[in-house]
Amino acid sequence: MSKADYPYPDDEFDAAADPDAPRGVHRAPRSAWSRWWPFLAVLVLAPVLAYGAVTAWGIINGADDSPDSSTVDEGGTGDEGTTDGTEETPADGTEEPPVESEAPPAAEPVLSTPVQVLNASGVSGVAARQQAKLQEAGFTAATTGNSDGEGVTDSTVFYASEDLRSTADLVAQTLGLTAVTLDPDQAGDGIVVVLRTDPDA
Repeated sequence: MSKADYPYPDDEFDAAADPDAPRGVHRAPRSAWSRWWPFLAVLVLAPVLAYGAVTAWGIINGADDSPDSSTVDEGGTGDEGTTDGTEETPADGTEEPPVESEAPPAAEPVLSTPVQVLNASGVSGVAARQQAKLQEAGFTAATTGNSDGEGVTDSTVFYASEDLRSTADLVAQTLGLTAVTLDPDQAGDGIVVVLRTDPDA
């Protein structure tokens, strides 16, 4: 059929296309903001969401770890102190002084303890004079002898065991000596006084 034989009038579909008009599907060019805003949104929201998650996790864990306030320590709240084991402070704010345990009483000197007075001074009669002092003080087993004083530099009272300490101190006080030493090797079974000088000189 030729166009001359077409029985219908021309309509918009018969009009020739504009050669300058766009063909097919047409989209306007995208702006720079429309291309970049999704990336900016991710950069802003990611730290906020991470912070919120960490904070919520900390709150949940803190609630789980906190002790139940309704529970009571096994020790109770008796008269001995508080539930944490510490002593209560009096209402007036003052603290009671700690109670000091008394030291055991020192043993009394035993005047029947054997005491040997050895002269290592090289001066004749020194041991006998110190023996006499001990006998006047009440010692009943004081004897004398001589010694070379090897290893002893000062006049010393040696005692064999701790239970003889008070007796050795009394011997030293009676003879005017200051050196009192625990030494079983030197003292034997009792007390030995080694005189390097004459205490009365």
